[in-house]
Amino acid sequence: MRITELLTKDTVILQLQSQSKADVIEELVSKLDSAGKLNDKAGFKDAILAREAQSTTGIGEGIAIPHGKSAAVKTPAIAFGRSKEGLDYEALDGQPSHLFFMIAASEGANQTHLETLSRLSSFLMDSTFRSNIENAETEEQIMSIIDAKEKEELGEEEQENPAVELAQDAPGTQGKVLAITACPTGIAHTFMAADKLKQTAAEMNVPIKVQTNGAGGVKNRLTDEDIKDATAIIVAADVNVDLSPFDGKHVLQVPVGRALKIPKELIEKALSQDAPVHHNSGGGSEAAAEGGQKKEQRSGFYKHIMNGVSNMLPFVVGGGILIALSILFGELFPDSRFAEMLNEIGSSQAFFLIVPVLAGFISSSIADKPGFAPGAIGGLIAVTYGHGDATSSGFLGGLIAGFLAGYVTLGIKKALSGLPPVLEGLKTILFFPVLSIFITGMIMLLINPSLTQVYVALSNFLEGLGGTNLVLVGIVLGAMMAIDMGGPINKAAYTFGIAMLDAGNLEFMAAVMAGGMVPPLGLALATSLFRHKFTKQERETGKTAYVLGAFFISEGVIPFAAADPLRVIPATAIGAAVAGGLSAFFAIGLNAPHGGIISASLVDGNPLLYFLSIIIGAFVTAIIVGLLKKDLRKV
Repeated sequence: MRITELLTKDTVILQLQSQSKADVIEELVSKLDSAGKLNDKAGFKDAILAREAQSTTGIGEGIAIPHGKSAAVKTPAIAFGRSKEGLDYEALDGQPSHLFFMIAASEGANQTHLETLSRLSSFLMDSTFRSNIENAETEEQIMSIIDAKEKEELGEEEQENPAVELAQDAPGTQGKVLAITACPTGIAHTFMAADKLKQTAAEMNVPIKVQTNGAGGVKNRLTDEDIKDATAIIVAADVNVDLSPFDGKHVLQVPVGRALKIPKELIEKALSQDAPVHHNSGGGSEAAAEGGQKKEQRSGFYKHIMNGVSNMLPFVVGGGILIALSILFGELFPDSRFAEMLNEIGSSQAFFLIVPVLAGFISSSIADKPGFAPGAIGGLIAVTYGHGDATSSGFLGGLIAGFLAGYVTLGIKKALSGLPPVLEGLKTILFFPVLSIFITGMIMLLINPSLTQVYVALSNFLEGLGGTNLVLVGIVLGAMMAIDMGGPINKAAYTFGIAMLDAGNLEFMAAVMAGGMVPPLGLALATSLFRHKFTKQERETGKTAYVLGAFFISEGVIPFAAADPLRVIPATAIGAAVAGGLSAFFAIGLNAPHGGIISASLVDGNPLLYFLSIIIGAFVTAIIVGLLKKDLRKV
């Protein structure tokens, strides 16, 4: 399929009327809709905005490629718009953007469509091609320029740059560099980053091979022979990439946008092996390259905990909402069997697995798959085998079990590394699980009674906090929930709240949920109170934020924070801190880890005061944002 079959005259805008990023998105989406390419205009716009919330598609050099893959697309298509004056699209290089290609891929887009869409992304790396597009005077000329370029290049996509191939045998060149590029949609940035790395490597006379993990599958796959000969591997990706083939190699991991912005710097780092050495054993702190060792050692502990927390959250969210619904149904329909079943699933089953799952995934982060079973069993011991009336060491025991199991498993893997090849197949199915479960289990049975006593003492201390101390903790937890909206700081506060909820201290969870509800609610209020300071699209997004905030989904504020972080993030942090502090001041507790407004029946204290705290925090956020933002009528 040719690009000109997807980009047609009725999806071209020679001169955009837009003056802002939001306006460009609205104008191009409307163009696709009017051309009959969409099933649901609003749904496709949501897909575009969701992609922008992950990272800007303004790639620099005057180009922006907003794109989305959605069931809202009736027919795969491309819309083009041009702004000769240029406008701020939050490009990676900080410069105005002039050329806008909006890619619409349908949910069931076939391989041919995806390859055609990615081909356009590659063409835009050619400065002559861009210049011709900028100077075209009619829609027909634009179509002709694209058609000519495609005829010239057709059949060459996904092949290595010939100049790079020649560089492999050129005298004086250094070792071969490998790379993998991948972005969330696998359509635009994946291929543009690959081409940028190839072009830069050719200019530096450095041999390179780039694998693209695109929407249509893996292309130009790195082989075992490639990896064996490689100096280092650059992984420029915003999604997970399997690193297991690179055991013992220097691996430089960066967001895909860095390959577009600083390709030369990345290649230089790869050549000098200024990157950590990857080990499949998961020992991020075990070995690292020059210049990367300290950083890897500092981040390993945190990385393992976040792996556990991220995989634990579905149990917390799902179980927590089911518990809240069980209370609600129980109040509406006393003696309801359905309410009892909801509570059984949420409380007795999902919540029971939280600590074992946390420990299992911490351990597997350290020792890969062999670490999961001993970690999960260690976590199970942590919540079932205690001291006296206390049978659980809770999250404290889970954390210790996870790290214990992970490093025990690593030790066993090293100890058995010298076994004869004939026994190699028995390692993973027999030796690793038996030995690691035995050692981890025995140690946890010995230490968990003492851990239980420590956990109870810590919980009693926190429960005894009152007055100013409790308010200060509430302020800090509330602010942490609003700083990075679902990021590591947010997760740290949320995990603390869950741990204290598990120990029976309800005030901390109340402050955490209040802080998490404020950011989307605050921005939603701001779009209503200060309408002239937000675009039409932002006001529409604000309506959605009301719903997300009400149900304790902090990520509802991400579109606003991504577009204007310097104003939005401080405002949300202050408002959330106010809500968390007020919740603690009123001594409110909450016996649920999720749910927002549907958790009202689980509030320990005055529900009206609790939700008043959240509303006050949201108004504080809205007012600060309203004062800081410019009035669009005066821009």
